[in-house]
Amino acid sequence: RIPVLLDGYVVTAAAAVLHALDPASLDHCLAAHRSAEPAHGRVLEKIGKRPLLDLGMRLGEGSGAALACGIVRNALAVHQGMATFEQAAVSRG
Repeated sequence: RIPVLLDGYVVTAAAAVLHALDPASLDHCLAAHRSAEPAHGRVLEKIGKRPLLDLGMRLGEGSGAALACGIVRNALAVHQGMATFEQAAVSRG
C-alpha cells in the first residue's frame, strides 16, 4: 500500500514488463512525469498511467520524482485534513 513513483523512460519501460505480466502489479504506482523522450509518453499510455508532471525534462537522476513527491505529499495532506460534509456542517440538499 506504499505508492511508488515511476520516474523516467527507463523505469517506465521496466514497469511495462510487469504490466504485461499482470496489469494490477502497477496499481500502487504513479507516473512522476513524462520526459521529453517521445517513447516515454507512448509507454505511459500503454500502461495506463497519466503523469503528474509534463515539463519536458531530460535531467534524470530522479528529478521528476523529487518534484512529484511534493505534489503527492500535499495531496495526501489535503485528503487527510479535509472535513466531511457533516463535520463542516454543509447542507446536502
